[in-house]
Amino acid sequence: MSRTPPRLLAVATVAAVGLGVVGIAGPASAGAAPVVTRAALDPALVAGRGANVNFLEQEAENAVTNGTRIGPDRTAYTLPAEASGRAAVRLQPGQYVEFTLPAAANAITVRYSIPDAPGGGGIRAPLNVKVNGGGSKTMTLTSEYAWLYNQYPFTNDPQADLLHPDWWITECACVPAATTPTPVITKPFRPMKFYDEERLALGRTYPAGAKIRLTAPKGTAAAWTVIDLLDSELVGAPHVNLLASNVLLFGADPTGKRDSAGAFEKAIALARLARLKVYVPPGTYQVNRHIIVDNVTIEGAGNWYTKIKGKEVALDPPAPDGSVHTGVGFYGKDAADGGSRNVHLSGFSIEGDVRERIDTDQVNGIGGAMSDSTISGLHIRHTKVGLWFDGPMNNTKVTDAIVVDQIADALNFHIGVTNSVVRNNFIRNTGDDGLAMWSEQTADARNTFDHNTVQTPTLANGIAIYGGEDNTVSANLIADPIREGSGIQVGSRFGAVAFTGKLSITDNTVVRAGTYELNWNIGLGAIWIYALEKNIDADIRVTGDHYLDNTYNAIMLVSDFPVKDLYSITNLHFKDIRVDGTGTSVLSARVKGGATFENVDARNVGAVGINNCGSFNFPPTGSEFAVTDLGGNDGGGTTGPWMAAWELPNTITCDDRPPVVVPPAPTQW
Repeated sequence: MSRTPPRLLAVATVAAVGLGVVGIAGPASAGAAPVVTRAALDPALVAGRGANVNFLEQEAENAVTNGTRIGPDRTAYTLPAEASGRAAVRLQPGQYVEFTLPAAANAITVRYSIPDAPGGGGIRAPLNVKVNGGGSKTMTLTSEYAWLYNQYPFTNDPQADLLHPDWWITECACVPAATTPTPVITKPFRPMKFYDEERLALGRTYPAGAKIRLTAPKGTAAAWTVIDLLDSELVGAPHVNLLASNVLLFGADPTGKRDSAGAFEKAIALARLARLKVYVPPGTYQVNRHIIVDNVTIEGAGNWYTKIKGKEVALDPPAPDGSVHTGVGFYGKDAADGGSRNVHLSGFSIEGDVRERIDTDQVNGIGGAMSDSTISGLHIRHTKVGLWFDGPMNNTKVTDAIVVDQIADALNFHIGVTNSVVRNNFIRNTGDDGLAMWSEQTADARNTFDHNTVQTPTLANGIAIYGGEDNTVSANLIADPIREGSGIQVGSRFGAVAFTGKLSITDNTVVRAGTYELNWNIGLGAIWIYALEKNIDADIRVTGDHYLDNTYNAIMLVSDFPVKDLYSITNLHFKDIRVDGTGTSVLSARVKGGATFENVDARNVGAVGINNCGSFNFPPTGSEFAVTDLGGNDGGGTTGPWMAAWELPNTITCDDRPPVVVPPAPTQW
């Protein structure tokens, strides 16, 4: 999502709070049973929500190690804050962390961080992998796709001056270009996006109970190695299709030494002519430009076996769409040219070479417009956006994909995407929204984001809905947004058309969200509804959500100070909600309008249950935001019931700086 300079709410400054995650098990002792988690939670807390994946997650902070546990900490621009569960293990050269397999596995994924090069650009370093003391293998770790700095759209240069000295920044509470004397800004300024991940096939199947030891070897180029987690998996045999248009028959190189784009295109041409599928056997295939797909099925052997990998290529002159680079990607035809139809992509990985954010670049794993299409079982990493669809387009399904380590979004439905489904996908470490519907110019309508897992977006939101009609967000698991975003955002912004019809947000779990908003100096909510450019008055139903271990608020409703008397939030309804732990309030309302609440149960609430500022005019009649109690709203915290009679319907309880009380770890309700 393209972003504009932050507009500021007229609020008192509040210091950033580095809240700790409590309740995560300490380092395991030798011989202890493995601790399996989902988004660093007991899986029982999120049963039936999020993606059903083939791997089991183990957090490094729960494993055996002679390294140092870092965190818990939620302060942006720190290594623990970007880790799953806000904690990890730091290894010095010679140190290890050891995991016990909870089930048979023949493949692992390691999420890690190593330092940047002094001048930026990253380094490479080895990580030794041993199973039961033998079977030694070496992973090559890299920070070439990590370590961004500075202000949006960021830079790879740690010594860069401010990209926007005319923007207000929190660090000096000033606009540097308009301040005398000019403030000195510490460099590197706002380091972020520290983590990457690497997959490794172990070469054989090891049983439950086997010990996976990861060691930062002595002499490594990395002064330290941080291990966040290990995912272990039993990968099945490769898929084979003998009755297909095989890319090898047209000269594709499975060693990756030669560019295979032309061979792919020839295989696609034959497949369309002969009504065959395209098959891409196991191997690594170099593809350095877009492959245009229309009315074709392309199958790989499985995303562990078939890797389609490309270099980023500079364009001179730039393309008509403004791109200054191209790279590997499968693209439908432009919507202006009618788009593509009947495209089916499955069973392979796409690995790009994107190291900086250039919003005009089309360097996404999947792009263009694809109607009546399916995308299933892909693994996408190191592209700008995993899947960016520019509609109008209709009836596309994205399922069972893994999208990690993106410079921007994992998936974005942009402009008039309709009747489409994103289900059972796993997303981690995006540089912008994990999943987004962006109704710029034309409404996205009747789409569903269902049973997805979204973890650790380093900027923005887990799931964001910007305008649209009759869309659904259901049964997703969203964890650990880092900065300038929430678990779920409903936003009238970025030029989106108005919300119309009904927006259903149902049975989602959001954990360790409600982040500190650096530009505004306030805490956000696990769910954040933001009326910036228009009223939000469609029928919005938030039902069955769980908001766990919120850093600040559970629910944030807000406008922006320059437009606070123009736009409102109305026709908003919360029902059957559970809030287990908030550093501050259950509801923070900073807008005019109103909402209803029914069966919203809360516990471990750190401040007043309803922080009601309205639109900051403070009239004697009370806040401009009305809270309607429909019954069954129970529980509370340090100040008593979260919804007390004295707060209703619109008592002004405005406090921009409520004391933060770190909640205990969430438990079964």
